Amino acid sequence: MTPDTATVELLRNQTSLREILEVATSFERSARDFYTDLIPKVSKRIRYLVEELAFEEQDHFNRFRVLAEREDLAEQIRAEIQRPASDSQFSDCIHLPELGDNPDDQAVLQYALGREHAAMTHYTELAATTPEGPIRDLFRYLANEETHHKLELEKLYYETTHRGGGV
Repeated sequence: MTPDTATVELLRNQTSLREILEVATSFERSARDFYTDLIPKVSKRIRYLVEELAFEEQDHFNRFRVLAEREDLAEQIRAEIQRPASDSQFSDCIHLPELGDNPDDQAVLQYALGREHAAMTHYTELAATTPEGPIRDLFRYLANEETHHKLELEKLYYETTHRGGGV
């Protein structure tokens, strides 16, 4: 790779924190809407978890909105950072599957697991590459939250698939 090619490739992999925050806000909005829409459709066995996830995603959405509006962070939000390797997988999760009016618990849990894994990976990468400050702190917090969600979902998925659905 020539220096010019390397520079072009490096620039292509750059993005602003503003763009990262906009995508993350869309991700959290779509997650909130997805889970909220599922609440009346899922079985009573997993309804509590879907309600909890909808609430948590609303909280994440709110945190991004507040952060994006902080004037004291305007300069940091304009900063360019390396695009995380997880960016495309994370962005793909904004598009939601159609699970129908009577979704299978296992299908809901599988999709939610994939979504939470993508968020956990993405926020962990962003926490490692974002400059110190409130934005990095939020990514660390969200990485921990998504890890917790994923662990809860894995436990419930195991119980649902290996114990005949008894929760």
